[in-house]
Amino acid sequence: MAFQKKISFEVTLYDSLSELNEDDNVLMSAAVSARKRAYAPYSNFFVGASVLLENNEIIEGNNQENASYPSGLCAERVAIFYAGAKFPGVQIKAMAISAAALNHEVCEPAAPCGNCRQAISEYEFKQAKPIRILLMGETGGVIECDSVADLLPLGFNSSYLE
Repeated sequence: MAFQKKISFEVTLYDSLSELNEDDNVLMSAAVSARKRAYAPYSNFFVGASVLLENNEIIEGNNQENASYPSGLCAERVAIFYAGAKFPGVQIKAMAISAAALNHEVCEPAAPCGNCRQAISEYEFKQAKPIRILLMGETGGVIECDSVADLLPLGFNSSYLE
């Protein structure tokens, strides 16, 4: 017998960066700093990401585009892959993401693309512990998600390959 099931999640909304605790503010500031160094000459959409590790290291990444667009990498994957390469086995506590555009102000938080959600989900599944996500545009409020699973319900992971 078929039935319907509603899948939903809750987020915390902050009106501005000033409402974040000190640690989250530092993490988002690192994402903003990384965003300002992004290489995005084709999309003119600049994204920075920062990852807070269990050892309190903060790893930054930004989008890196390529003339063979879209073969570049998004900020989220640059940051999370670098964290995995530099600190293998160290768990990820949180990730902050900030986006801006050249030709208009990004006032709303931009969520990770599907590829990035899947990559973050892989690390979350591997460590068996949620990764908190903070999202912000260039200005405006901040969205906090308790887990990437909130952004990618019914996600695919290695358990399906066993």
